[in-house]
Amino acid sequence: MEVAVIKTGGKQYVVSKGDTISIEKLPGDLRKGDTIVFGEVLLVDNGSDTTIGAPVIKGAEVKGTVVLAGKAQKIEVVKYKPKSRYYKRRGHRQPVLKVKIDSIS
Repeated sequence: MEVAVIKTGGKQYVVSKGDTISIEKLPGDLRKGDTIVFGEVLLVDNGSDTTIGAPVIKGAEVKGTVVLAGKAQKIEVVKYKPKSRYYKRRGHRQPVLKVKIDSIS
């Protein structure tokens, strides 16, 4: 089984073919069915040998397809100060992309 470590959105993800990952929204108008190419591949392991980049592997890329372009679950942000009648309650939904990994090369 081929495994790769990619970097996107300031985070690193361990992926293999067929996996679905949730990543930060990428620039551009990406919709369901669009293809994404991740060029920052840090490590590739195909079972028999491992290639480690310094810091990235030149020529290696991971391709994926957008499964969902939307927002994550709502988180609640509460600001509260006791004895001063200060209470603020807000919600936030972070934009997110769900990507299915198609190939590692």
